[in-house]
Amino acid sequence: MQRYPRDMTGYGPNPPRANWPGGAKIAVQIVLNYEEGGENNILHGDAASEAFLSEITGAQPWPGMRHWNMESLYEYGSRAGFWRLHRMMQHLPLTIYGVATALARAPEQVAAMKDAGWEIASHGLKWVEHKDMPEAEERAQIAEAIRLHTEVTGEPPKGWYTGRCSNNTVRLVAETGGFDYVADSYADDLPYWMTFGDTHQLIMPYTMDCNDMRFGIQAGFTTGDQFESYLKDSFNVLYAEGVDGAPKMLSIGLHCRIMGRPGRTAALKRVLDYMAGHDGVWFATRQQIAQHWAKEHPARYAQRPSDMQRDDFVAAFGGIFEHSPWIADRACDYESGPTHDSARGVHNLLCRAFRCASDDERLAVLNAHPDLAGKLAAAGRLTAESTAEQAGAGLDMLTDDERATFQNLNADYVARHGFPFIIAVKDNTKASILAAFKRRIDNDRDTEFAEACRQVERIAELRLIEKLGQ
Repeated sequence: MQRYPRDMTGYGPNPPRANWPGGAKIAVQIVLNYEEGGENNILHGDAASEAFLSEITGAQPWPGMRHWNMESLYEYGSRAGFWRLHRMMQHLPLTIYGVATALARAPEQVAAMKDAGWEIASHGLKWVEHKDMPEAEERAQIAEAIRLHTEVTGEPPKGWYTGRCSNNTVRLVAETGGFDYVADSYADDLPYWMTFGDTHQLIMPYTMDCNDMRFGIQAGFTTGDQFESYLKDSFNVLYAEGVDGAPKMLSIGLHCRIMGRPGRTAALKRVLDYMAGHDGVWFATRQQIAQHWAKEHPARYAQRPSDMQRDDFVAAFGGIFEHSPWIADRACDYESGPTHDSARGVHNLLCRAFRCASDDERLAVLNAHPDLAGKLAAAGRLTAESTAEQAGAGLDMLTDDERATFQNLNADYVARHGFPFIIAVKDNTKASILAAFKRRIDNDRDTEFAEACRQVERIAELRLIEKLGQ
């Protein structure tokens, strides 16, 4: 099987109920990134100065040199911005993304974080790019970040966000086995689980849009009013979804050196007051949300279809199309991944194999279906699925006259078209089945062949929903 690792579906049209505490309509989560003192700097053993997320438009690294202006912009975050934001939000449950080496250079700030009861999650060892970092080196840096974080704050981090991550980051962090959540994702409005071998890791998606980093990039925010307007719109949409019974999570990302500037904190204050003025708003740390989600929606340990070997996949789904396991076998040749780990995902793979089959092969599938209320049903020789489906429509409780009518129609239909009449009985009643029988029997063969194939696919879909759930 060709595995495609990305999940392009997620929760799809039926997201799970968040069941936020107290029936809250929305969970609001605020992150304050503490990176000052952990950025690229030759004083820290790096090759060049920092060039990311500052007030300097188009900044470039200075190889082998300190960048005084860049350093002082970062220092503003630790010296002034942090304290302004601390005074404003010390009464709120907040999550700090703390770069371990930055925290080690910030004893006063760490004490203030702890006094406020804020969660201090790990933001890695250093605020540097990881995309080209060898796996062994990144693994070692994760271990060192945990060690230093624990030494500086007094306890190990339970949340993780690298930010400038590699393709290995989430897996490597999950393999440590010590985190309530990993936040290196922007893929959803709700937490979700990922599986790495035998490890199930909760992912707490973060945000790039509701994030003050957009003050430091082109086509981003210029004024506090723009930031305020965008956050209010985001809040309003998610709050309305919560009123409709589908509560979500709003993440807000802040940086000491960016949001800590006076002209921006005013906008943040207005946003926070606006949100607090609504009923049913749960302000929470990311750890609180993660622990709630793990309790309400624990990881599922069932084998995923996309992880199955060919023999296991055929054994599990070979009977979905009546007596035609070859369809499941051919479906294994298609690319599949987490997005196919659902009833409709597997259905899509099976239907592709069925639709690409020859007319003779598809005709054999049609002929593998039993007559409705026919002799095989009377003799108890149907598959368990067909038996249950026909019984569900009352075809096992026919009067003698009704049974004779069905059998006569069956014989006439097969004589005209060369295959049995097929209909998804779960979608119908005895009366609607009989009406469809009489309506379709006079169709030309090509029309009826196409309709029978559509009904076979619908039967397969209903069987998969029964087997795997929505």
